Amino acid sequence: MEKKLAYLGPRGTFTEEAARALTAGQKLSLVPYSSIIEVLNAVAKEEVAFGVVPMENSIEGTVNSTLDWLIHEVDLPILAELALPITQNLLVAKREHSLPLSEITKVLSHPQAIAQSHNFLRENLPGAAIEYVNSTAFAAQMVSENPQEPWAAVGTKLNVEIYPLEFAQEQIQDYSNNYTRFVLVGQEPLDMPASSKEKTTILVTLPEDFPGALYQVLAAFAWRKVNLSRIESRPTKKALGSYYFVIDIEQKMDDVLLPGAFAEIEAIGCQVRQLGTYPFYLQQANS
Repeated sequence: MEKKLAYLGPRGTFTEEAARALTAGQKLSLVPYSSIIEVLNAVAKEEVAFGVVPMENSIEGTVNSTLDWLIHEVDLPILAELALPITQNLLVAKREHSLPLSEITKVLSHPQAIAQSHNFLRENLPGAAIEYVNSTAFAAQMVSENPQEPWAAVGTKLNVEIYPLEFAQEQIQDYSNNYTRFVLVGQEPLDMPASSKEKTTILVTLPEDFPGALYQVLAAFAWRKVNLSRIESRPTKKALGSYYFVIDIEQKMDDVLLPGAFAEIEAIGCQVRQLGTYPFYLQQANS
């Protein structure tokens, strides 16, 4: 029986692009879900074997719902990560005469896509209403199903292949170096191709009565010359000012350095939870 992989849908999202890239050559059936939380819950409940969700955008930062759900609600290892170049486009329904930008009354898309195209929308469609929806693909679907309305969607080029849409304007993102990190999660291993870069992500909870604990945590990696690429605080949801720290380590789990660092961190009263050790892939913008 073919295993299933959940992704943020409907068809035509950047998450679908990432899912296809991450699982190229794998015998998996891709299933769209309407929200990040539904994707992660489907994997946790074993409705599907794997899931792909966005984790962070280079312009807008962390996708909070992904990180918080992985921390608080499900225990799903990260199996792989892909940095995907993001190109936003303004899409309108196909019609006999092209819809001028000046006649567009509403723009629909995911909040991240709107934010990534803020300058273009402000300068070229200042009078258009903005409507946020769950995904760029759902915005494209809504626009395609209402061709009589002077609406536009912000989304991926893939949507033009799926829905009866055309480009009102291509590449409307505000920054050319726009990438989103997507993670593959699952409760069972998946054979992934070799990568030149490996990562390990951990969650560290600091003791409340240990001044300077975060410094000690970072020092445990520093003197071992282990590079950290990201450290981010997230609320524990227990009290104001109480945080977890999510740390990305630029190497895979080994038998000496990382276990030693974790033991040193735990010795000062911190809790360490591994969120995954996995390959990292970068898709070039011109590929």
